[in-house]
Amino acid sequence: MGLSSGMGASRRHRGPHPLDAELFSADKLPTLQDASRDLSWLRTRGYAGASSLKLVGDRHQLRGRQRVAVARCACSDTAKGDRASRLCAPGALAARPLVIDGLNVITTIEVALAGGVLLLGRDTCVRDMASFHGSYRLVQETERAVAILVDMIKLMGPSEVTVYIDRPVSNSGRLAEIVRATATAKDLRLEAATADRVDETLKASTAVVATADSAILDQCGDWLNLARVAIDQNHAELEPLWLLDLS
Repeated sequence: MGLSSGMGASRRHRGPHPLDAELFSADKLPTLQDASRDLSWLRTRGYAGASSLKLVGDRHQLRGRQRVAVARCACSDTAKGDRASRLCAPGALAARPLVIDGLNVITTIEVALAGGVLLLGRDTCVRDMASFHGSYRLVQETERAVAILVDMIKLMGPSEVTVYIDRPVSNSGRLAEIVRATATAKDLRLEAATADRVDETLKASTAVVATADSAILDQCGDWLNLARVAIDQNHAELEPLWLLDLS
């Protein structure tokens, strides 16, 4: 595609944090699962997000990254049921329009390729531990992650596809270029657009929305668990998955 050389020799992986082997070891899993259940219980009863997470984190003596993991996996009973009622199966996407939260989905696939920590949430979504704070960096797994995404889209056969990538995030334009080039090489028609306020665009869309962002899931219409579908479809390549079940 002519893009690899432009990504530079200093590319890194979207792999584990140096502390993850300790923070997310097998013996820590029961505590993290208990914490996720406790936080979900509090959210079900309307307790505020920050204060309830602090309460649960302190009670279980969780470190910072462990608290992030629990917060990303927990949800209220109402949110769980409502999200489940609008979940679109991959086989039901044919001839329906699809809009994709590009950074959200691609990053999770990158993490899976790099052997980083993945989280199975209470709402059945697979999420990652990546955090950008306005800065996204292309990594060695980016092009393969995009190829997996494009292959999944072709397999599902939506009527039209738009991949939205947050314009304020660094390298958003380069990522959109990789998505377009990969789609062209695989003979798939799609639009890859950088945009401001992607979250609000997806919340208001009448298309099926592919994301694992909880704030979007609670306000959009039908949605697709695309990162999980892609990981399931490419399981052999991605083994061994570092998947923590906090559902």
